[in-house]
Amino acid sequence: MCQSKLEKIALEHDAAKLFMRAYEQRFGIEVRHIWHNEPRRPDVSCYLGDDKLDLEIAHLYGSEAQAMEILGRELTSATRAELAVIDLLDETHERLVTALNRILAGKAKKCYDSPRVWLVIRNANPAWNATDIHSAKVEIQVPENTPFEQIWMVGDWQGSSGIVRLD
Repeated sequence: MCQSKLEKIALEHDAAKLFMRAYEQRFGIEVRHIWHNEPRRPDVSCYLGDDKLDLEIAHLYGSEAQAMEILGRELTSATRAELAVIDLLDETHERLVTALNRILAGKAKKCYDSPRVWLVIRNANPAWNATDIHSAKVEIQVPENTPFEQIWMVGDWQGSSGIVRLD
């Protein structure tokens, strides 16, 4: 397996673990046994209590430079195009809302071979946290027809500001 694929899996697992621990603490329901999936399935599977749950993982970056710094590598042309739109915005709040709405619109088009999928987006921008995301909820546009049962945000890179449900 190539290095970039291994890095992507490690980032997805880290985001999933942060979400799972925060969810357990908030709701008192165990989330355990994480494993990675292949294409056509969401990124990660686990158990929520006794029920199997699949997690699609995404990362929210504030700029192209920030994404490259965190990932430690060049970005794909698709990621660069998405971030180029965000880079044009001046105001931090507007960047957050625009970036998040673009991720949600893109992920809503996906189709999975799974009966139960949640989307988990990990915020990678240090200028934002769970409080900012919660404040922006009225402007966040969750598409009506998504393949996701629930949509969650991990408020910051370490998960210390908590999780926010977006749908």
